[in-house]
Amino acid sequence: MALEIVFNVMGAFIAMNFSIPFYIDCIGTILVAGLLGPWYAMLTGVLDSLTSGMTFDMYSFYYAPVQLLTDFFAGMLYHTPWLKGYKTILGAILVGVPTSLASAFITALLFHGITSGASSAIVILFNSIGLNLVTSIFIVQVLTDYTDKLFAVILTRTLIERGRLYEKWEEKQWKDTVTLKAKCKEKLFS
Repeated sequence: MALEIVFNVMGAFIAMNFSIPFYIDCIGTILVAGLLGPWYAMLTGVLDSLTSGMTFDMYSFYYAPVQLLTDFFAGMLYHTPWLKGYKTILGAILVGVPTSLASAFITALLFHGITSGASSAIVILFNSIGLNLVTSIFIVQVLTDYTDKLFAVILTRTLIERGRLYEKWEEKQWKDTVTLKAKCKEKLFS
């Protein structure tokens, strides 16, 4: 889990310093969600928010609930058809929309649309052309969260499948669900 926290913190740091309009801060937690399930991913997400908040981005503390939602939905959907193949495009919406709602409300209520992310400039642009602030924030959050989650899911699925991480996890029996699956197979086929 420590390596995944490093992935998240590095991604957020890169996005913030290079003004990338999406966050790249959930790659590690979605990797944990795919390998260990939603509960470990949620723990990783909270630790990531605390680490980022203490080191370089104080806003990260406030968005810990968004990390929890991302990790919960990613963990629940990772092993379903919704995050495999062509359905990944739709599955990323199922992960991204609840997190977009939460982050839009946090951004609107606490920060009035201005945060450390590069997406704040897009919010200001939408607001200046006449859109309501909350609507501007929600549109930007949906677009950036969707892009972020889609990128993270595709990257983590590639890492897990191409890197054959499942096989490595099975050999060491680190994953509870893999161990349970193996025990069920033994009972069925013996």
